[in-house]
Amino acid sequence: MSNAFIQIGLYALVILLLTKPVGAYMAKIFGGDVPAFARPLRPFERLLYKLFGVDEADEMGWKSYAIALLLFNVLGALAVYALNRVQGMLPLNPQHFGAVSPDDSFNNAISFVTNTNWQSYTPEQTMSYLTQMLAFTVQNFLSAASGIAVVIAMIRGFARHSAKTIGNFWVDMTRSVLYILLPGSVVLATLLMGQGVTQNFDAYRDIKTVEVTAYQEPKLDQAGQPVKDDKGNPVMVDKTTQTQTLALGPVASQEAIKMLGTNGGGFYNANSAHPYENPTPFANFLQMIAIFIIPAGLCYTFGAMVGDRRQGWAIFATMGIVFLLFVGFCTWAEQKGNPAIAALGVDQHASALQAGGNMEGKETRFGIVASSLFVTITTSASCGAVNSTHDSLTPLGGLVPMWLIQLGEVIFGGVGSGLYTMLVYAIIAVFISGLMIGRTPEYVGKKLEAFDIKMASVVILITPFLVLAGTAIAVSVQAGIAGIANSGAHGFSEILYAFSSASNNNGSAFAGLSANTPFYNVALAVAMFFGRFWPMVACLAIGGHLAAKKKIEASVGTMPTHGPLFVVLLIGTVILVGALTYVPALALGPVVEHLQMIGVK
Repeated sequence: MSNAFIQIGLYALVILLLTKPVGAYMAKIFGGDVPAFARPLRPFERLLYKLFGVDEADEMGWKSYAIALLLFNVLGALAVYALNRVQGMLPLNPQHFGAVSPDDSFNNAISFVTNTNWQSYTPEQTMSYLTQMLAFTVQNFLSAASGIAVVIAMIRGFARHSAKTIGNFWVDMTRSVLYILLPGSVVLATLLMGQGVTQNFDAYRDIKTVEVTAYQEPKLDQAGQPVKDDKGNPVMVDKTTQTQTLALGPVASQEAIKMLGTNGGGFYNANSAHPYENPTPFANFLQMIAIFIIPAGLCYTFGAMVGDRRQGWAIFATMGIVFLLFVGFCTWAEQKGNPAIAALGVDQHASALQAGGNMEGKETRFGIVASSLFVTITTSASCGAVNSTHDSLTPLGGLVPMWLIQLGEVIFGGVGSGLYTMLVYAIIAVFISGLMIGRTPEYVGKKLEAFDIKMASVVILITPFLVLAGTAIAVSVQAGIAGIANSGAHGFSEILYAFSSASNNNGSAFAGLSANTPFYNVALAVAMFFGRFWPMVACLAIGGHLAAKKKIEASVGTMPTHGPLFVVLLIGTVILVGALTYVPALALGPVVEHLQMIGVK
């Protein structure tokens, strides 16, 4: 238990200490006041504007901003799709991988453009180095920058008054990449290489192992789906090998932006559980810090830009309290382990396994606490990177990442997306409190009207619709249930997790689901696209509408939105909305599975 307190406490302390300096730096960047140490990059910024014909002083209304956002990302998706389809004819492909299938290419294009990085393929067996870099790593930068741009535009809506514009999309994108994501990624990639993360263009190497390895794998049909026996279990085939292939490549450069941009897509199928992506406990700690540092810093940026830093700290406190509660619960569930193990026998070995907690699917170099911490961080953010197998979590341990995703990943959320979704929850919380006291709701000096509440409702409702409707369809058709590797409640959880992850742009999975099929590639891509851009457009609409309003001075009847009472109200709003929306579905999955595990009939 002391180990858990030390690791979680150290992580929380580092994030707290970095939040203000990082947030203050971003506030200066988007306020046009570039700090002295970053001014050497200013000529490059001007050069980019000149090359692409952008006038940095020319601002946009929210509709023009939204159109630019959508067009830019649609063009990005087309580029990623094209690179997937023609990679066999392009250089930097020492393994000579061929073209990716149309449905998988479509899924990949939407996945990386939406900051989801859902990967239904095996990267080291499918993608060339050029595709990994030019398609995926580039989109890791651009999708993250899109999220930052949207939240900055929304913050300007709160900060400005009687204004018709909320900034320039191209300027916000450029500054996000040039001053924030690119320098941070260079520093992080260098640190990761120092820890042993691979960075080269070498071909894969086959080595002979000391011992012959015997293993089993599911037998697949012509469609690539597991063949099942009469009881619905996969038919396993015995195999042996004495050769291991070491997959190499430019890993550190992708790993850095994957974490810093809360993207999550791994260079390897094992993601951050792979020793070439995440070789040491210190590398693991660096990656966890990178996931939260920008989302946490943006809370302070919000307070600085609206002229009341207490507002930013209130949002930070809300996120921090919920995060600590969830990480504590997940760690407890995993350390408690599975009581069914002790029932396997009365010998000391079984008892020792039970006392040691649930180590299934976890790397021994990290252990239960670091794995549970990583699980909670990556699903609090929209990262989706994993250093353990989420499918092997205990039912209650698996409930934590699933519910965090379903809450909209607002604790601390993705870069930009976490904060703009939390601001929508804040608007809903203020609206509810206004109804209770009979006053027109106000937040950060702006009166909230019917349009703002309607747009906030769109943001809150679109992802549950995509999750629950997608899951209902998948469990109702043969193409959906064919990919389930586990029967019963856990199989349902795998599908529910997949649509939760896609619709909320997380990208992690209960990996027992075979999702690389035309049905899942198309269905999840649709969920990713609308789950990303529908809320973005609604948030820009809120920002534009608020910017046009006059600022209202606080009065005696104004409810303070920077104190403990508001923090409690906001936490209640986030949890209750998630509970009322998803509890019936969760009851059919992880809750039922937990009851089965402890022997309830």
